[in-house]
Amino acid sequence: MPDFFRALLALALCLTLNVALAADTALDRLARYVEIDTSNPPGNESRGIAFLAGVLDAAGISYHTAESAPGRGNLWARLHGGDAPALVLLHHVDVVPATAAAWQTPPFTAVSTAGNLAGRGALDTKGLGIAHLEAFLALHRSGAALTRDVIFMATADEEAGGALGAGWLVEHHPESFAGAGFLLNEGGAGIATEGGLRFQIELAQKRPLWLRLVASDRPGHGSSPRPTSAPGRLVAALERIRTRPFPARVIAPVERMFAGIAAQAGDEWAAPFADIRGAIADEDFLARLQAAKPHLHALLRNTCSITVLAGSSKVNVVPPTASAELDCRILPDQDAAAFLADITTRVADDAIRIEPTLSFAAAASAADTALFRLLARVSTAHYPGAAVVPTVAGGFTDSHYFRERGITSYGYAPFVIPEADLGGVHGNDERIGIASFERGVAMMTEIVRAFATADGER
Repeated sequence: MPDFFRALLALALCLTLNVALAADTALDRLARYVEIDTSNPPGNESRGIAFLAGVLDAAGISYHTAESAPGRGNLWARLHGGDAPALVLLHHVDVVPATAAAWQTPPFTAVSTAGNLAGRGALDTKGLGIAHLEAFLALHRSGAALTRDVIFMATADEEAGGALGAGWLVEHHPESFAGAGFLLNEGGAGIATEGGLRFQIELAQKRPLWLRLVASDRPGHGSSPRPTSAPGRLVAALERIRTRPFPARVIAPVERMFAGIAAQAGDEWAAPFADIRGAIADEDFLARLQAAKPHLHALLRNTCSITVLAGSSKVNVVPPTASAELDCRILPDQDAAAFLADITTRVADDAIRIEPTLSFAAAASAADTALFRLLARVSTAHYPGAAVVPTVAGGFTDSHYFRERGITSYGYAPFVIPEADLGGVHGNDERIGIASFERGVAMMTEIVRAFATADGER
């Protein structure tokens, strides 16, 4: 073979090898994962499960998969170790839908731009899932002696409540998390603000109490209005709920959270955050907080958002029924029955039926554990000067399924996210910083190895 062709072949082989190596990087895996459309509805999480299974197959790691319904896939894999309580690395495969016309880049095409990787799921939660996967693979490759099992778990349906994902596994496949004492999931991250950087580690969350209100009355023709109607009753009841905010109050974990973020909150917020119990007596403060930081305001009271309305299918027909769905979130210490009684009083109409559609029990995790201290230590080692703040989440995650079974669960993603980018979660132009993601993979690998090989808590 002439030297020219020999050199050309060598170059081609080299380029092929580089491409193959590049295809095995965490960033490439995230890009490929983001491009699998697992929008819920309908879910189609089995597409994502097939991708994850392929990575585990290539690494020689055994795993189990199960569909809760056609296309609604779940996966778990276990590295075996000693008898200390196992650690679960949990993320959900489904993502919320995206309106392509509202995005600057196609939502299901991973686009690298300005130091970010954009695409639906980059933050919620495929980025975290790949960080978990990389840590799991690294632990397997290391051959280290483990003091506890480590479980990689990917589930369906979190964005709709988890009944076909984590909730289904808990009920139908308890072996998937047998022996678990600790779990890492979404719910917290590093937040970069003008006042500094803080890592939020989620310990508890407001409880969803989703409601459907169904009003009934006589139907008729739109040209002949009656004194009452199903839509009219419904609108009046919703207005009574909308215009009467639930009382503001502060529970202890929320008070500690506000105190923890006060130093970084800026001049306007530092003093009231440091004394949040006193601050909530000022209605003007609450109004300003809701306008500027609704996610924090929501931690200071029970809330209901009117999200779905349904009535007639024709403009000239007064329907016999009209319905609304409310996304209500109650503070962890709130009695659900008492809250429903309050809603019934506000509705004040016997012709309106109130139906709970989703409700979880209250559960929280303690911060006084070796795993929490490890999360804090690794975060501040990689980002000196960062604050670590135990937090309460306004939204819910699948962690509650495991907390209800006594498993200490933390919401923690090892990424630093500019505060302005948080709107991409469930919003437009979701993205993750590439450098932050790559450092986060290293941090998660460090955390998992340290916790899995130490003489940890039992």
